[in-house]
Amino acid sequence: MLTNSIWHETLHPNFGQYFSINQILYRTHTKHQDLMIFENETLGRILALDGIVQTTESDEFIYHEMMAHVPLLAHGNVRKVLIIGGGDGAMLRETSYHKNIEQITMVEIDSSVIELSKQYLPYHHAGSFHNPRCKIIIDNGVNFVQTTYDRFDVIISDCPDPIGPGESLYTSEFYQGCHKCLNPGGIFVAQSGVCFFQLNEAINNYQKLQHYFNDVGFYQASIPTYYGGIMTFAWASDDPILRQINTLNLMTRYNQTELNCRYYNPALHASSFTLPQYFLNALKTC
Repeated sequence: MLTNSIWHETLHPNFGQYFSINQILYRTHTKHQDLMIFENETLGRILALDGIVQTTESDEFIYHEMMAHVPLLAHGNVRKVLIIGGGDGAMLRETSYHKNIEQITMVEIDSSVIELSKQYLPYHHAGSFHNPRCKIIIDNGVNFVQTTYDRFDVIISDCPDPIGPGESLYTSEFYQGCHKCLNPGGIFVAQSGVCFFQLNEAINNYQKLQHYFNDVGFYQASIPTYYGGIMTFAWASDDPILRQINTLNLMTRYNQTELNCRYYNPALHASSFTLPQYFLNALKTC
């Protein structure tokens, strides 16, 4: 809700965070959700959907670098990538830095997110919407993965929390469709929330993914504006070797890509699969 120049995030009912607003750049109710883009003196421009922060100019690079480069470099030979969600364009941006990728398909349910991000979040997309390797499809992610005949090496589910239009991207139907769409040796990743406060969300993802993939786990990163500690990312593949790649091989691949990351590096990649014990204990009960 908005009170004077203070905006309170509504993700958690009993606690949360607030943001001062320098200027509301745009606010509307799209066909799917409430959308607001505003400026904060510390964090820059912020995109919020249905009262929940999705991304900020100041720390988006952490989230997008880790969601993109961990699976892409672990795979090592990616030609085709599918992004579900990601309407702000930053996942397109990071994926586009890998010159060996031939096709990047992005499926976003809400065209308004794309159009407004093009205008108000230029540092997020950095022109990636115009990359000739990128194909944008407006569709529900579940419908797309269940009906497409295309196949991908990596699928990145850049989805919001399981509220509103994002809820379907946490279902068995979606995970089954993603498995169908992956080439042999492919990797699926998805954000699974801040595990200290959203532990049940991660556990539910884990249980559902295990029905379709031989190797399911998580990696993590600390992203300041996702309140409450580390954020976990679900990892699913049929090849357990892919998340055990050694740092030397990662360094070789990283240097070949000529990436210039602000957060990701090969040593961090390897260590990101180390998880807190309370989280591991919860997964053992599944």
